[in-house]
Amino acid sequence: MATELINGNGNGNNNNGNNHHQLRRHVEEQEQPLPKRLRCSVQNYDWGKPGIREECQVARLCALNSGSEADSQRPYAELWMGTHDSGPSFVVGTKLSLKEWIALNPNVLGDKVLDRWGSNLPFLFKVLSVAKALSIQAHPDKELAKILHKLQPNEYKDDNHKPEMALAITEFEALCGFISLEEFKDVLRNVPEIVELVGNEDANKVSHMSEQNDEVKPVLKSIFTQLMSASKEMTTKVVSQLKSRLHTESQVRKLTDKEQLVLRLESQYSSDIGVVSAFFFNYVRLKPGEALYLGANEPHAYLWGECLECMATSDNVVRAGLTPKHRDIRTLCSMLTYKQGYPEILKGFPLTPYITRYLPPFDEFEVDRCVLPKGASTVFPAIPGPSIFLVTVGEGTLHIGTSNKSVSDVVSEGTVLFAPANTEIRVSTASVLHLYRCGVNSRFLQIL
Repeated sequence: MATELINGNGNGNNNNGNNHHQLRRHVEEQEQPLPKRLRCSVQNYDWGKPGIREECQVARLCALNSGSEADSQRPYAELWMGTHDSGPSFVVGTKLSLKEWIALNPNVLGDKVLDRWGSNLPFLFKVLSVAKALSIQAHPDKELAKILHKLQPNEYKDDNHKPEMALAITEFEALCGFISLEEFKDVLRNVPEIVELVGNEDANKVSHMSEQNDEVKPVLKSIFTQLMSASKEMTTKVVSQLKSRLHTESQVRKLTDKEQLVLRLESQYSSDIGVVSAFFFNYVRLKPGEALYLGANEPHAYLWGECLECMATSDNVVRAGLTPKHRDIRTLCSMLTYKQGYPEILKGFPLTPYITRYLPPFDEFEVDRCVLPKGASTVFPAIPGPSIFLVTVGEGTLHIGTSNKSVSDVVSEGTVLFAPANTEIRVSTASVLHLYRCGVNSRFLQIL
């Protein structure tokens, strides 16, 4: 029976109609499908790590998942696990994408998920291997996403928002959110190149402001917009001056972490306004097992390291720096919240001795991290929503129970499974096993 987990075909008919209630009524009396193995898509963006298994999680997991070797000459940036059309997962043993299979078996999502999001998975799960900085970017809220998708469907392919969370696998670096007012004052005092770009008027205003001043956000927005809108000629001049000054000063003092970062960014994206704007953002360094969540309209840029990333099913990105891709500076500068202060770092909370849960304030997703020592076992209880499981380290056995079946199956590094709603999974291992589960937020499912 274990082969049903690996190769089982989906139940249901061939009607892909839009009325998921009709589909649900059609399949509700059929046997609940067992979890399905997935063959997942990879993205070879240029900021990814070279496809060497020992050095790149995405290349290693992709090779193990697909059964084919990675190309060491290509960058491996993201492994996508989900239903998004830009990087679909496929159900092993069928000719169906996961999206198609769910459309034929909508009951696997559970009633609450079906009623809220229809017959599609509301989250997208990824592994990222970051060798150099991603773009300075933000993701639009639902209202703006619909507008951008309507006006520029080729650039903004989704009409959905994209809140996201990054959970560090290795040490992981990012820029996230605007620095505090006091740090902002220090930047304007100590980075003359910024004042040269934006002028003295707004810079002088900031020096006399307090946290309670209602003008802080408008002035920050004005300064940031002027900075990001600087001409290419002016940007090239100022970045060159900044680089020269920091190299000279490094001979007589130790540069700050942010200054060292700025020089690193300049080596990756010379003459880019993103190099200068990095001074405006919090420099965040996560340890393995720590997570960072990003709401709509918040600026950020991943810099280096490897992480698991989970988000609402969307690929909308508004970019403005550190990228060769399309920049939409006007939209980005107008959409940001301009909230200041260091972001919250999630360390998760224990569900069992071996499972830690990361619960961001978004309905679409949560992530469980399971680190199982040799000879141990744990249980993922049946829940009224779907899950995707990923094995990153080791080998173990899954014991899977539904209302009508019970099977066991061996899983190992690179295994990705889709687990239907109301499926209990017990995990045991004879070695150390690292397993991650992404599912719909428990607060939305009301099971906390």
